[in-house]
Amino acid sequence: MSTLSLWTRRDPFAEFDALVRHAFGPAATRRGGFVPAAEIARDGDDAVVRVELPGLDVEKDVTVEVERGQLVVRGERRDERTEERDGRSLREVRYGTFRRSFALPQHVTADAVSASYDAGVLSVRVTGAYAGTAAKKIAVTSGTDAPAIEQA
Repeated sequence: MSTLSLWTRRDPFAEFDALVRHAFGPAATRRGGFVPAAEIARDGDDAVVRVELPGLDVEKDVTVEVERGQLVVRGERRDERTEERDGRSLREVRYGTFRRSFALPQHVTADAVSASYDAGVLSVRVTGAYAGTAAKKIAVTSGTDAPAIEQA
């Protein structure tokens, strides 16, 4: 299971780096599962999660849910190919289940989530994920304008 957060104050590049190391590191190859690539992009106040799922029948093999404060994308990849060559039959079977989860801000409900699939990419829009997260500037005073510190 992989988890990315839509609600973070950490360095997004460090989080992406950790995601890539997790997806392509030794743990992923030992597990033998299918780990689709994912990215999170900000579009105004919305978050857009894109998950690469080429060749999948998303209506049959993919589920998108909001579960306990997380956006969860799960499914199964099944790919079978048979080839006849020189009187011999070659059959290749690739399969694997996957589950990707993304932490959601507390104010986001399932009603704010919509999903579409095009050209092998599942796009999930989380409306208002970044609403109210603008930085607030704090005035800095100097000299005699500074608040006094009382000593006990």
